[in-house]
Amino acid sequence: MPKIYKKRGGSFKSKVALEAIKEKKTTAELCQEYSVAASQIFAWKKQLEDNCAQIFEGKQDDHKAEIDRLHRVIGQLAAERDFLENVLKR
Repeated sequence: MPKIYKKRGGSFKSKVALEAIKEKKTTAELCQEYSVAASQIFAWKKQLEDNCAQIFEGKQDDHKAEIDRLHRVIGQLAAERDFLENVLKR
């Protein structure tokens, strides 16, 4: 019978990874408390350590460029809609 794995959300993973980083409990205690394998806790901990710097880097500039692009597309679509509306009124 195949083992069915639980899908864990990001908040659960971050909570467990932060507990592992704090090192107030051993990995074995965390495994037992959260019903997660030790290898999974180590993977989440490494992922958190590797990617936590991105939170403080200026990633908002990427979002701003995407928002500006989407605003241009919306403006273009609105102009096309208005043009077609005027043509159909004739």
